[in-house]
Amino acid sequence: MARSRPTNAALPRPGRWLDLLLGGLTLGWPWLVGHAPLGERGWPWLAGLILLAAWRLPRGRKHWAWLAALPAGLMAASGNADTAIRLWPVAVNAALLALFATSLYRPPTLIERLARRQTPDLPASGVRYTRLVTWLWCGFFAVNGTLALATVIHADPALWTLYNGGIAYAAMALLFAGEWCVRQRVKQKSSS
Repeated sequence: MARSRPTNAALPRPGRWLDLLLGGLTLGWPWLVGHAPLGERGWPWLAGLILLAAWRLPRGRKHWAWLAALPAGLMAASGNADTAIRLWPVAVNAALLALFATSLYRPPTLIERLARRQTPDLPASGVRYTRLVTWLWCGFFAVNGTLALATVIHADPALWTLYNGGIAYAAMALLFAGEWCVRQRVKQKSSS
């Protein structure tokens, strides 16, 4: 009797592992930069992160990676690698702002797409609400990216690490939680 081969259905696809690695590095980047002695030797880490992000982009969007790679490479080559590696949170906020803002002009919005995963027949009021939430997140990423840039230009490394590795994530969590609470009330109102 032949044995059946175990399937790898429970294991994430290789692309999924890379997504997890990219997400972990992106979230942990401020801590890594703030606590590991990268200094001017940090640019290979940044280059690896940008390459990984570029590789995970859909085919038609890979050219966007040059927007991050070119300035970072120029800064590293000019001896400003420390500044270049601290700009990663700024680049992430700019990318998220572009993603959310683009969806405002090419509907459905990103938030609407996420909402339709749970509620495929989203009512018109839900579409309006998701559009407002998309604007809210655009505002958040614009302000957060600006503050992240200010910490690169004007703050010492400890404050940069505190803001980009803690305060920014706490602000994001508060916005997410606050929006979730408002959404529950809006849903309750619309169902009654």
